[in-house]
Order: sequence, then C-alpha cells, then structure tokens
Amino acid sequence: MENPTNILLWFSAISVGIMAGVYYTFSAFVMRSLDAIEAPSGMLAMQSINRVIVRSSFLPIFFGSTLACAVLAVIAVLNLSAPGAIWTLVGSILYVMGMFVVTVAGNVPLNNQLEATKADSPDGPEMWALYMRKWIVWNHVRTIACIASTVMLIFAIGERIQIASDATP
Repeated sequence: MENPTNILLWFSAISVGIMAGVYYTFSAFVMRSLDAIEAPSGMLAMQSINRVIVRSSFLPIFFGSTLACAVLAVIAVLNLSAPGAIWTLVGSILYVMGMFVVTVAGNVPLNNQLEATKADSPDGPEMWALYMRKWIVWNHVRTIACIASTVMLIFAIGERIQIASDATP
C-alpha cells in the first residue's frame, strides 16, 4: 500500500482533519468567547489572531492540504476505476471548494476589513458586528466541508486497504 498516492491520501486525511479541528474550535467557542468580552477587546484579539496565524504552522498545513487535495482530485479523475477514487475525488473537491475557496473569497476579505478598522474608532463596533455575523457563517461552511472531506478521504483509504487485503493471498 506504500505508493505515492497512498502517502498523499494519508497526508491529506490527516491535514484536512487538523484543519477541521481548527475551524471547529472557532465555530464552537472561540468566536463566541471573543464576542462576549468587553468591547473592543474581542476585536483586538481577533486582529491579533489574524496577524499571528499567518506566521504559524497553520499556513503550511493550509496550503499543503489544499495542494495535496488538488493533486488527489486530478489523480482520481485520471483513474476513476481505482479503489477509493470516487471518495477521493469528492472529498478533495469538497475540501478545495469548501475550505480554500471559501477562505479566500469569504473569510480573508473580512479579515482584511477588520484589520483596516481601528477597534476603538467610531466604526469599530459596527465592523465587529458585521464581522461576527458574516465571518462565522463562512467558518461554519469551512468546518462542515473539512469534516465531510476528512470522512470521505478516510473512506477512500479504507476502500484502498480493503481491495489490497482482498488481493493478498
């Protein structure tokens, strides 16, 4: 089972699962916690998170998992009859669209708007309310996409293992 596609599939399942956990954390309690503390502290904290996250191990996993899933989608399309190919294709496309595209088109522009607004300015409370309303929705989409993608990639791994074990005498 140790071929490059299998290694890429394992890497993707694990890294996508990590991303699911990161996004779930924000959806489940981080954003509500930031909103619950006295203004403008929550907004200042989120601005800090947005600055720190791009200098952390998050970014290599973010881009690495996206690239791995994009490559897996191409591999699956080129060999749809391979074990786990459909699970791989659907899981990979869901991840790239539901995590990467949503982040780039939805969350990052909101992060940029938040960063451009001084938390203690007259526009601060309005920006924070808008940010909370829109950013959380997009984050829920990312969370669900990552969880579903992880499940599909695990199904693909399982199907590949099953076929390999059935072929072993």
